[in-house]
Amino acid sequence: MIRYALTCAEAHEFESWFKDSAAYETQAAQGLVACPVCGSTQVTRALMTPAIARHARDVAAAPEPDRGAMMRAAVRTIRAAMLEGAENVGPRFAEEARAIHEGDAPARPIHGEASRAEAAELIEDGVPVLPLPVLPDERN
Repeated sequence: MIRYALTCAEAHEFESWFKDSAAYETQAAQGLVACPVCGSTQVTRALMTPAIARHARDVAAAPEPDRGAMMRAAVRTIRAAMLEGAENVGPRFAEEARAIHEGDAPARPIHGEASRAEAAELIEDGVPVLPLPVLPDERN
């Protein structure tokens, strides 16, 4: 069995399994290989990286990445990007976000604190707000 990465004429990407290369060629020539998104039968094989089996000794030698640390670093990066250039309005967040939304205050990126009830009211009223991710070590 062989797995091919495929692309249709509309640039949709998908994968499919075939008995061998000849089976793909035969089915494609007969119009039997179709895009699952748009149904196009104009399908070509896409460039694909081969799957290379690793020996058990290679796996044992490579340390398992600390996924928790990677996630915390990603959250820190996202949070920093969201705060960059934003004004901290502190506990006035709900009031200031509503004023910006209604045009009573100049439009600008802000951040601050809001209670769950205040955040729920803002969302209910269509004010675009987004909670910032907080990491456990930032609460200490």
